[in-house]
Amino acid sequence: MKAALAQTHIIWENKKANLEQAQRYIESACNNNAQIIFFPEMSLTGFSMNTQLTAESELETLENIRAIAQKQHIAIGIGWVKRQNTLAENHYTVIDDKGEILSDYIKIHPFSYAKEDQYFQSGNRIGCFDYGTYRWSTFICYDLRFPELFQIASKEADIIVVPANWPQKREAHWRTLLQARAIENQCYILGINCTGEIGGLLYHGFTCCISPQGELLKCQNDTAGCLYIELDNDVKRIREEFPVKLDRKWELYARHYTEK
Repeated sequence: MKAALAQTHIIWENKKANLEQAQRYIESACNNNAQIIFFPEMSLTGFSMNTQLTAESELETLENIRAIAQKQHIAIGIGWVKRQNTLAENHYTVIDDKGEILSDYIKIHPFSYAKEDQYFQSGNRIGCFDYGTYRWSTFICYDLRFPELFQIASKEADIIVVPANWPQKREAHWRTLLQARAIENQCYILGINCTGEIGGLLYHGFTCCISPQGELLKCQNDTAGCLYIELDNDVKRIREEFPVKLDRKWELYARHYTEK
């Protein structure tokens, strides 16, 4: 499996320009024989709370990406915003090379520090999907700080994808948490970040692939571009050789979480 991780300099709140940019990345990924490409969180707008502008009722981003996936014969992961009652939803959707939706994840932990929770409602579902010979799962940005999600997903998932708009001032957290999630869950972690000055914040990228052993296999520095990775499905072997997950005490953890 060859995957492309698109580290983009998102043009602030400009869907048209960002879609045109995304098409160029997708064409490049196809030319490099990638089977799937992932973009950062809120791929076509940046991390904006202006939901009056960014949120969609007609799902135009999905329709555009579906058409591109079918035309280019590549699977695509894209972040977008859905209008939903008084609050919006922060979505990350993976569409296969035939234009079918494989996964539609809603961010479970809005970033309340930046008041995201005042504009976006939480998702309530952890999901996995199959593509190629892998079982995948996706989370979004701030979800990275909540390890329980990853433990649940990695019961099934070989690869967990984390698209983000993670600012430079907390870059050390991004790097450390991605590596920790890989080690704890013995699965591949793909972190996809943006770069450059976007909406008044500075982003330094560090889009990367981390192995189930916690090794940094590949990373992109702070320049925009595609990171290409070749994945080997060795997760089962690694877990059998070092069976950490067998020692987890799920019932104990659940009891302590529910006790007052």
